[in-house]
Amino acid sequence: MLLGILVVLYFIPAADVTENKILVAQHPLLIVANKTANLVCNYSYNGTGKEFRASLHKGTDSAVEVCFISWNKTKSSSNSNKEFNCQGTFYEDKVIFNLWNMNANQTDIYFCKIEAMYPPPYVYNEKSNGTVIHVKETPIQTQEPRSAISYWVMVAVTGLLAFYSILITAIFISYWQKSKKNRYHQSDYMNMTPRHPPYQKNKGYPSYAPTRDYTAYRSWQP
Repeated sequence: MLLGILVVLYFIPAADVTENKILVAQHPLLIVANKTANLVCNYSYNGTGKEFRASLHKGTDSAVEVCFISWNKTKSSSNSNKEFNCQGTFYEDKVIFNLWNMNANQTDIYFCKIEAMYPPPYVYNEKSNGTVIHVKETPIQTQEPRSAISYWVMVAVTGLLAFYSILITAIFISYWQKSKKNRYHQSDYMNMTPRHPPYQKNKGYPSYAPTRDYTAYRSWQP
C-alpha cells in the first residue's frame, strides 16, 4: 500500500512538467539579399497560460535581445533594440519577427524564446538550434564602371559636336571668302562697247561704230 502511494506521488510532478512545455522550431538558414528578413518561430504549447512573451536573441550566447512582443487575449505590445529595425507579430502557433535595413555586420545566429508568463507556472522553451541570418552586402563598386563609361560617352559626344561645329564654321568662312572675291571681280568689270547717241539710233550706224562729236563742226567758222 505504501509502495503504491509513493509510485503515484512520483509520477504526478512528471505529468505536470510534461503538460506545461513549449517547443520551438526554426529554419536553420536565412539568406538576406534585400536587407529584409522574416524569421519564423514555430512553437507548440499545451499548457494553460494566457499571457505570453516572445523574443529574438542574437549570438551564440543569446546576449543581445533584438526585439520582443508580449500579448494576451485582448492586447499586444512590441519593442525593438535601438540598433535594429525589428517588429514581432504573433499567431496561434508561430511568431514572425520582421527585420529591415539590415547590414552585413548583423550576420549571426538568432534564437527564438517563447515564454508563458501568466498564470503560473512560468515556463519557457529550451534553446533551439537557432537560425543563421546571412546578410549580403549590396556591392557599390559595380556602379563605378557605369560612371566611367557614362563619362567617356559624354566626352566623345562633346568632342564630336565640337568637331562638327569647327567643320561647319570652316566651310562657312571658306564660302564667304569665295563669295566676297567674286563680288570684288564683278565690281571691277567695265563695259567697253561704244554706244551712239540716243537721237541717232535710226541713222544706220552699227551698234559697234564709234559716235562722232558734231558740235565741233558746228562751232567752226570759215
